[in-house]
Amino acid sequence: MPELPEVETTCRGIAPHIMQRTVREVIVRESRLRWPVPRKLNQLLSGARFLSVGRRAKYLLLETARGTLMVHLGMSGSLRIMPADTPPLYHDHIDIVLDNELCLRYHDPRRFGSFHWLQSPQHPLLDHLGPEPLSGSFSGAYLYDRSRRRRIPVKQFIMDGKVVVGVGNIYANEALFMAGIHPARAAGRIAKARYDILVGTIKQVLADAIEQGGTTLRDFVGGDGSPGYFAQQLRVYGREGQPCRVCCAALKEIRQGGRSTILCPRCQR
Repeated sequence: MPELPEVETTCRGIAPHIMQRTVREVIVRESRLRWPVPRKLNQLLSGARFLSVGRRAKYLLLETARGTLMVHLGMSGSLRIMPADTPPLYHDHIDIVLDNELCLRYHDPRRFGSFHWLQSPQHPLLDHLGPEPLSGSFSGAYLYDRSRRRRIPVKQFIMDGKVVVGVGNIYANEALFMAGIHPARAAGRIAKARYDILVGTIKQVLADAIEQGGTTLRDFVGGDGSPGYFAQQLRVYGREGQPCRVCCAALKEIRQGGRSTILCPRCQR
């Protein structure tokens, strides 16, 4: 599914096309997403102007003077800018038609995404989220404090959105490898100095992925229609059985929480 860098790439890709543009209409072809699309979405958005485009965790926040449209891309969703008269494809579920003859089109084959209308910054899906990983509040000291007496494997610990948002499976694999930490090690058994290193690698791998447009996955396309290219530089994810790029040992796959984890048995003891 799209992870934080892909969502940030989408945010940056659509912002120049919708900022300060007025919504002409909203066309909902399929309202049965993960949660039903608000019935009055066309009424709520028509005539409104987008004032800002932001992101919180993996949620896109499109703000107007009337309220904020919150969008989650789910497993396979994407938002693309295209001419408003472009014929829709089968899984093109929602069009937000703008006053510049363009539309913001939501495409989602699996329909696991969601659209929500917020009248205030508070929403149950946003409550209790941890800090943004690229913010100053995310630090080694913070992770160390949160991890005390926790027996959960460190990979699952950093993927917990209540601890820190947006560190999905791909980037958790990459950051732990770069930090030389075994993904199965108990979070509570890692020293603060190692968490300082891990926070640095998390920030580095996410920033690099955002800079290069996200990771190309089968279901993801950038907001401007172009794919990301970070997948070309993945160090471990998707490379099980191949040689480690540091020590040449064969990379190993284990399963954690139903997800694939790739590690180097030498570099991550």
